[in-house]
Amino acid sequence: MPRLGLEKELVDASVYANTVQRFRERRIALPTFAQLADPSLIPDNVRAALGPVGPDDASPLNLFRVQWYNDASRTGFQDVPAYVELPKSLTGVDARIVVALGDRFPMIAAHKVLAAYGCLAPRIITGQFDPTHHLAVWPSTGNYCRGGVAISRIMACRGVAVLPEGMSQERFDWLERWVVDSSDIIRTPGTESNVKEIYDKCDELSLDPENVIFNQFSEFGNHIVHYLATGRALEHVFRTMQEREPGLRLRAFTSATGSAGTIAAGDYLKEHQGSLTVAIEALECPTLIENGFGEHNIQGIGDKHIPLIHNVMATDVALALSDRATDRLNVLFNTPVGRTYLAERRGVPAATLDALSSFGLSSIANVLGAIKTAKYYEMGPDDVIVTVATDGAAMYHSERDIALGKYFGGEFDAVAASEVFGEHILGTTTDHLLELSRKDRERIFNLGYYTWVEQQGVSIEEFRARKDPAFWTQMRAIEADWDPMIEEFNSRTGVLESL
Repeated sequence: MPRLGLEKELVDASVYANTVQRFRERRIALPTFAQLADPSLIPDNVRAALGPVGPDDASPLNLFRVQWYNDASRTGFQDVPAYVELPKSLTGVDARIVVALGDRFPMIAAHKVLAAYGCLAPRIITGQFDPTHHLAVWPSTGNYCRGGVAISRIMACRGVAVLPEGMSQERFDWLERWVVDSSDIIRTPGTESNVKEIYDKCDELSLDPENVIFNQFSEFGNHIVHYLATGRALEHVFRTMQEREPGLRLRAFTSATGSAGTIAAGDYLKEHQGSLTVAIEALECPTLIENGFGEHNIQGIGDKHIPLIHNVMATDVALALSDRATDRLNVLFNTPVGRTYLAERRGVPAATLDALSSFGLSSIANVLGAIKTAKYYEMGPDDVIVTVATDGAAMYHSERDIALGKYFGGEFDAVAASEVFGEHILGTTTDHLLELSRKDRERIFNLGYYTWVEQQGVSIEEFRARKDPAFWTQMRAIEADWDPMIEEFNSRTGVLESL
């Protein structure tokens, strides 16, 4: 299935040779997928060379920091992925809600840089992308295009970001600092929900053979790298907790669907821990639960279609949350008044308050989805729900200011803080939640036909193959082919040996 990005043999020897030469000259070495899932496998000489490199430097060595095990400084590694367990004083539920922190990733302080690597690296080692003349085009509603631009730059090629014009200003500010030229930032009409407009622009760009489109919604490297790296990282966090408290059970993983890359970790956790996979979407655009459409502001979660790489038949629950909740909680979590209320009136510990700066809008949605799941299944103190904070509040300062004016007339006081906490935390209900039956999964699966077969030209055979669980099991085994190819590529450049 070459169009799905699942090649495991050399496609173009001349492209491969050009890339080896470019990487040798620029001293670029590629980490294996196994090393990103388990950084203890990263060679000692690479660790030593990383010492003077800043986490936000445009250095090829930062490829080895594209994993969940970075410490608080983002310069060293730690034994267990960074996470925070949210207390009942914040969540209002007995279940143990555990959040892995995505703002520890390098360059973009968001975990989407992992997805970008998972998409580009396989094209490099199979001779499908030539950094000496190809442009890497990264369609996204948020952090993936930033990750793609960062990965492109440190892999010595040119990256182009395609994203809706209505995304947060902080995203555009970051892109301006990292792109080769301002023309490499392409703004499409709309906001978070306008994915079709992104696809239309990419169709136009693809007419030039030098533009290579890395569509996160259909690139299976996105699924594979999250299955391997994010799934294992979350299981490692849970097992660390379980060592201290043997009675704990991993009950669920919650994730906004987005490109359906991150939710691949749910497949890993289901297979290894028997947990539920819970997909989250915006109530203003309830595609999974109602075949619905609309616009919203939970930035970074995508909408109005079913990604090709979403293993729908393995998804257990779909639920919807309003952007009213995420916008207002962003104000509560990231203003002095809000934090004072949480500390003094709700008894939230200082360490938890400090961690709230690691929660962006989609991260807050993931937590709310965990609270809703805990309430629906009446989970207790031995039940663990894991999720991820995809990015931090730093990407949404401008959105917080907008929300202050929209919801609070520009002033946020203790009364408003109490109202927000009461409505969106304590008042979280189990409505807009659907346990997916076989028929529900088939309905959602079928929705993807209109995007991928009718609009994007995926063959009906390729589309239908994804309904079979064996497709996913066999597809993920490609890591066993890719990692030796990465090692062979590195041996040809000689960069690792020279560090």
